[in-house]
Amino acid sequence: MNTGTRRLVSAGPAGAIETAIDGPEAGARGVAVLCHPHPLHGGTMDNKVVQTLARAFVQLGWRAVRFNFRGIGASAGTWDAGRGEVDDALAVIAAHRDPALPLVLGGFSFGGYVATQAAARTEGVERLVLIAPAVVNFPAAPVSQQTLVVHGEADDVVPLAAVLDWARPQAVPVTVIPGAGHFFHGQLPLLKQLIVGAWHRQDP
Repeated sequence: MNTGTRRLVSAGPAGAIETAIDGPEAGARGVAVLCHPHPLHGGTMDNKVVQTLARAFVQLGWRAVRFNFRGIGASAGTWDAGRGEVDDALAVIAAHRDPALPLVLGGFSFGGYVATQAAARTEGVERLVLIAPAVVNFPAAPVSQQTLVVHGEADDVVPLAAVLDWARPQAVPVTVIPGAGHFFHGQLPLLKQLIVGAWHRQDP
C-alpha cells in the first residue's frame, strides 16, 4: 500500500498466509483485520477497495491487517469454496489481534461474507465494516445493528436489492452510494470518508 507497509507471513491451517500490516506498531487505537474479494475472480489483499479500507483505519490511528487467502500470492493452499477461507481469516485474527485493543473485522464482496462468518466465531469483535458484501452466493452470517454496510446503487455483481433483503430482517442500516458500481470506480475517496466519518460519530 505504501513504503511503510510491513509484509510478513502468518501461520494458517493450509500453510503460510501472506500478510501486510499498515499503521502504528505501537500506540494503535485498535486492530482491523480486512478480507479481500473472491480469489477466483482476481481478488487479492491489494485490491483497491481493501486498500481504501486499510487507509481509512490508518487515518483513524488503527493498525490495518490485510492478508491473501489460501492459494493467492504467497499464501499456501488452494481455493476451498469459502470454508477454508474463513479458517484463514480466523488464523490471521488469532495471530494479530491485541487483547488490549478493540478488534474490527472488515471485508469487500466475498471478503464481506468471510468477515461475517469469522465474526460469528470470534469473541470480542467490536464492529464489522462490510463493503458490497456477497450475500447472494455465500451464507453471510447475521450481524449486529452496529455494522457499517456500504453498497453501490448500481452494483451489478451483488444487487442492492439482495443486500437490503439480507439487512432488513436484522434492521441493519445500509449506506448507499448513488450511481456507484461494485468496485466503486471514482468513488473510493467518498468510501474512505464514509468509513472515517462513521468512526468519528461513534467516538465519545
